[in-house]
Amino acid sequence: MDRIAPPPVIIALTADGMRLAERFLSALPAGTDIHGYRPRCGEAPVLSDFVLFDNVMDHIASVFLSGRPLIGICSSGILIRSVAPYLNSKHEDASVIAVSDDGSSVIPLLGSHHGGSDIARKVALCLDAHLGLTTAGDVRLPIQLDMPPYGYQLNAECDVKAAMAALLAGGGAACTAHAYPDMQDWLSALPDGQQVRVSVTTAAISPAQDQLVYHPKQLVLGIGCARGYPAEAGEAFVLQQLAEAGIAHEAIAAIASVDLKADEPALLRVADVIGCPIRVFTPAELEEETARLSAPSQIVFDEIGCHGVAEAAALRLAGPVALLVVPKQKADNLTLAIADAGAPIPSLSGRKPGRVSLVGIGPGAQSWRTPEASRLISEADILIGYRLYLDLLGPLVQGKECREFALGEEELRCRVALEEAAKGQDVALICSGDAGIYAMGALVFELLDRGDAVKGVSHAARRVQVITAPGISAMQAAAARSGALLGHDFCCISLSDLLTPWEQIETRLHGAGAGDFVVTFYNPVSMRRRSQLMRAREILLSYRGPSTPVLLASNLGRPQEKLTYRTLETLDSAEVDMLTVVMVGSSQSRHINLGRADAVYTPRGYAAKSQTDATYKK
Repeated sequence: MDRIAPPPVIIALTADGMRLAERFLSALPAGTDIHGYRPRCGEAPVLSDFVLFDNVMDHIASVFLSGRPLIGICSSGILIRSVAPYLNSKHEDASVIAVSDDGSSVIPLLGSHHGGSDIARKVALCLDAHLGLTTAGDVRLPIQLDMPPYGYQLNAECDVKAAMAALLAGGGAACTAHAYPDMQDWLSALPDGQQVRVSVTTAAISPAQDQLVYHPKQLVLGIGCARGYPAEAGEAFVLQQLAEAGIAHEAIAAIASVDLKADEPALLRVADVIGCPIRVFTPAELEEETARLSAPSQIVFDEIGCHGVAEAAALRLAGPVALLVVPKQKADNLTLAIADAGAPIPSLSGRKPGRVSLVGIGPGAQSWRTPEASRLISEADILIGYRLYLDLLGPLVQGKECREFALGEEELRCRVALEEAAKGQDVALICSGDAGIYAMGALVFELLDRGDAVKGVSHAARRVQVITAPGISAMQAAAARSGALLGHDFCCISLSDLLTPWEQIETRLHGAGAGDFVVTFYNPVSMRRRSQLMRAREILLSYRGPSTPVLLASNLGRPQEKLTYRTLETLDSAEVDMLTVVMVGSSQSRHINLGRADAVYTPRGYAAKSQTDATYKK
């Protein structure tokens, strides 16, 4: 109910494929993009705008992880090998459809049960191509029983496989859906019989083995509560009231409340347990529903500016003809009410609570970006970041509103992200490496922690949800590429004195030297700052030998990646730029040549332990 399916992406590997894509583009939803393999499609004489890419398998994987349906004009093997490492479940994976390069065959490979088969049918019809359906439900049943029309949800306890088996064996279905014309039309394709019973209801039903129950999402759960109401208590009370009213969780289209409660743990917990979105309204919007309330409260009006929250929010979202089926119920400092719209709610009014996702995309390589990061980016309404980081996202930015910020605008970047989220937007703040390591994570929480007197953010921004997706840091990537330099205790120090006084940085350098830590230097140099790295070298030389291994790693995960091995004595800032991570080993770190490659590592002491164990055994 909360999200409309995103438009597909057509991927072509040849100029002929690009021309074929244009033949069926009009049969697909608005916003469908064509992406072409640059070496073969760069000069393709096509009419539509298109995106060019260089790495086939990485690009296909990136589109798949974005959650958009993928139509590949190529062999099915290429598609399968590209997405195989990222497969999750049939309920979550994006649709993948293979189209032969000559347009003669269309085969849905993944996601048949959430749109893949429908997309494949449209493409095949447009091309007059053979449609290669392979799932039993697609081949022999007229409808997909686990994919009801928009606005309905199958009861989670239903045994769809058993129902399909009964119908495939020649049985029929007895359908009760008279109150819902769209479901009745959908179910009319099934043969009549008594082997499977089908019903559509908002009531909580424990389905029998031969029964399919579909729930129309037409109910709205309104909730109001005191600040900080315990999430566990809120969950228990809501579930109790739903059980007493005999209402199915699947029939709840959304939870509604006043915008002042957008961050309440109780609301968030209930939404997570029931599995539905949250929508909030201003007190002024809720006040417009006063005439429909069962018991308007002057106390609530005096406190927040409207005569009720639970009933008003439920009725507001459910619509002008909605009726209260559960009037206001109260437990301690929480109230709830349930409104019935009379039919599935086509779209949700109000605004989302708003979310900022702190997304670390790693050093840049698509294969190093986590599936969680790709998912959060695909879900976002707005992407915010430094231009280079947005460019690294490739197809994930297609169709997204992007806000680019220059170096030096870090605080403005984070402030805009929080304030846009406060308007109900889902914002992804894009960082390289890990968002919590020398990136925007700390600044976002600092802004949330500041008071009004020290240029904090608005009260609405302080109520947005903030989540973090971890990323591979440059330090981890450099260590992995070069061996195991972080095999023992280590620390990170930024050599930038823009925000930290150099005297304090020197104190930390002495501490790292005295502690014999492996040291990773972030921000080792800049255009105007070249001397600090050499001063850091001098300090560490006073604690460890001149032959201590040093690694210079630049452009990690990108085509220009370069690893340079030096010693502390030969370290020269002239070899370092702003895209370089400098790692200095401890006194125990070693640089070895394995014949095929160099490596640096830091032992943990297993050799000494092995000698002790050998002595003990004797």
